[in-house]
Amino acid sequence: MIEFDRFTLNNGLKVLVHHDSSTPIASVNLLYNVGSRDEDPNRTGFAHLFEHLMFGGSVNIPTYDEPLERASGENNAFTTSDITNYYITLPKDNLETAFWLESDRMLSLDFSQRSLDVQKSVVVEEFNQRYLNQPYGDVWLLLRPLAYKAHPYQWPTIGKDPQHIIDSNLDEVKDFFFSHYAPNNAILCISGNVTTDEIRVLAEKWFGAIPSRNVKKRNLPIEPRQTEQRVLEVTRKVPFNSIYIAFHMCNRMHPYYSTTDMISDILSNGKSSRLFQSLVKDKELFSNIDAYITGDIDEGLFVVAGRLNNNVPFDTAQEAIFQELSDLKKSVASTEMDKVKNRFESTFTFGLTNTLEKAMNLCYFELLGDANMINQMVMQYRSVTADDIMGVSSQIFLPENSSILHYKAENL
Repeated sequence: MIEFDRFTLNNGLKVLVHHDSSTPIASVNLLYNVGSRDEDPNRTGFAHLFEHLMFGGSVNIPTYDEPLERASGENNAFTTSDITNYYITLPKDNLETAFWLESDRMLSLDFSQRSLDVQKSVVVEEFNQRYLNQPYGDVWLLLRPLAYKAHPYQWPTIGKDPQHIIDSNLDEVKDFFFSHYAPNNAILCISGNVTTDEIRVLAEKWFGAIPSRNVKKRNLPIEPRQTEQRVLEVTRKVPFNSIYIAFHMCNRMHPYYSTTDMISDILSNGKSSRLFQSLVKDKELFSNIDAYITGDIDEGLFVVAGRLNNNVPFDTAQEAIFQELSDLKKSVASTEMDKVKNRFESTFTFGLTNTLEKAMNLCYFELLGDANMINQMVMQYRSVTADDIMGVSSQIFLPENSSILHYKAENL
């Protein structure tokens, strides 16, 4: 049982506190309710750009990392389609340093043309290196717009095109910051050997004076129901043919989300999983194959991705995958259910021994509606039945609900 307290400052900042006396380390997690889904379709990549800009210096602190390093702290961040998350771990005795740093960059960044130009070049280089110049790097640049025609999940967090970042100007960047990076659009969690009273004092001292802002209302288009199969074939300079099949699935808060997550584990989690045993080991159609969910807050994707063995036609590989998915609609063994449930419980529970994982999860579940969901996850997965697995599989794994990418090796 993860116990926590919560309070909200007058400016709207939500604060969660988890007391853990077992460690001298404290973790500070600050989640902003903004991701790539909140971007202008003609200015994509902004949320990811801000992940970098937030480390580029603020009004009062020109170099973010230096004072944190002096306090023996470490920090990092990540951006998804839904959120931007910043985190710090440091000795509890130096906790106020984290409050000082995070509050100052929430107050206002160093909005200079020099800082923007530096971070723009970093992001564009990352786009080129990770997505355009790396084998299979552009898969999500192809698969997302194939699967989504209306919802902003149609582009990855890096953005649609690096030109969007290149063309951005300082006014647009300032507008995005003050429209999203606000105390009334953020959740702060501290996990460590702390008390709620001392965190309340620190939160008021460092964040209380930051004014709330006019956060842009989220009004996202609903993705229309897919009614026909979509297939795209591309040829690239890669060593092996690969296939990617994306199916639309439920949103994060849907009752069947945990069921869908378990389906991905039954299919591909470990060498005893269905896809590995059948398509890699027995039929030798793939060198490796995986199934996973994107985990998005809005309606996401269930993806099956495999690297084909030489001389295996795409049609043969695709038909074999659909056969495995069809088989899952008919029967699920109790041993399979027990295995994936036990694995989820052990992985999730073990992760919560870490103060940072607890802080991250508490923030995320609070964003979803209630941080106490952290204490309900294991039971939620435990309650999934074989009938649930078969029923949800029957709803998802339909040809007309699939978007298929044949990623062809140039020399094969």
